[in-house]
Amino acid sequence: MAVTTGRLRASPEKTRPSIFWPLAAIVVPLASLLFKVEIRDRHKLPREGAYVLAPNHASEIDPIVIALAVWRMGRAPRFMAKESLFRVPVLGWVLRVTGMVPVARSTSAAASRATLEASETLVRHGRGVIVYPEGTLTRDPGLWPMRGKTGAVRLALAGGIPLIPMAQWGAEQVLPRYGKLKLWPLRRRVSVVVGDPVDLSAYERTASQPATLVAATDVLMAEISGLLSGLRGEPAPAERWNPADHGQKETGRLES
Repeated sequence: MAVTTGRLRASPEKTRPSIFWPLAAIVVPLASLLFKVEIRDRHKLPREGAYVLAPNHASEIDPIVIALAVWRMGRAPRFMAKESLFRVPVLGWVLRVTGMVPVARSTSAAASRATLEASETLVRHGRGVIVYPEGTLTRDPGLWPMRGKTGAVRLALAGGIPLIPMAQWGAEQVLPRYGKLKLWPLRRRVSVVVGDPVDLSAYERTASQPATLVAATDVLMAEISGLLSGLRGEPAPAERWNPADHGQKETGRLES
């Protein structure tokens, strides 16, 4: 995996005037004080068109790392967020104008419709979305990816959208999981790697079946774990952590 520090040519969605410009003018310099982000295989993130980007989630602050990395790779960072957040004054407006993707928390039928609509919107506008497949911070004691939820796979299958695994490591030094922010030393190194698109062709014909979605999600989580293993220089656990097996309640914010 090659580490590249130069910026790629920006995509049309980044160069086109938008609310991302003033946001980036504020967030990027501040984030760059905290993190020195090194991106490997950045060319694997599509330069144009829709994509679903699925990273691991080990720190409350790593969404900033992911957003910064995606911006530096020439794309506008958009996350999947709880539908209820879109009804919050001011915040809801920001989420809508930046093109964030709402995720339904209601019935399976409503969730399916919302997924299809979100997928169609991504394809129509050529946008990408960042989806944490774990749905929340990993509960794994070693900060490895735990069992994934099916939202990222459902979104990708619904629109034939590339599903891109990603791993990041180092943000937990700045903000340990459920810990306190550590501002010093500044510019801590964070490594990010982008993987090849997950081949979902074997799951397309039975994409509506729960077993299919679970199987495809297992493949995705294995890819993310493999990428993280490369960053950490150590093997991932043979089995992924399942909160249900340890009496833990899963509470997610960014994924369904």
